[in-house]
Amino acid sequence: MSRKRKPAKRSRPRSTGRNDTLVSADMLTHAVGAITRRIRLDRTYDIPYLAGYSRNGRTIYIDRHIPQTFVSRGKRINVDHFLILHEAVEKALLVRLGLVYQHAHQIALRAEEAAVRAKRVSWREYDRFMQRFIKEVGDERLTRIPLDLDIKPYRDEHDTQVLTAMQNTMRRERARRRR
Repeated sequence: MSRKRKPAKRSRPRSTGRNDTLVSADMLTHAVGAITRRIRLDRTYDIPYLAGYSRNGRTIYIDRHIPQTFVSRGKRINVDHFLILHEAVEKALLVRLGLVYQHAHQIALRAEEAAVRAKRVSWREYDRFMQRFIKEVGDERLTRIPLDLDIKPYRDEHDTQVLTAMQNTMRRERARRRR
């Protein structure tokens, strides 16, 4: 399921009524929304480690097997916004600042955690939910990989088994498309 998003207009966020330069759950939620509106989301592929991004950074891929929501304290929580934030921050830090993947990932993970907490969701519950799927996704056979998936994170992690499986799948897909 692929969703196309219109380019977002650059507008000032509405004020939360307080000093917007201070730590604010409301302002963080607005910022996450602004990022989400600028990204194209695609949930039709197998993506190791839950999510990834295209080489140009315009598309975020979330593994097709991950549920879009989970239940926390009786409330259904959409996880896409948090994963999009993580991947967008990570990609920006890699491209704009030239950070290594491990450093960019740590900062993106902290941003994701802050966004989860801003929505008054337990980070522990959310992380436990995600960890279940990291294992399951890592164990599955990769049959559908987007051809424009940025593989730098997998190279930087030195995960040769996953990288090889991904490259083989991408090679087969390219050959299939040429026929």
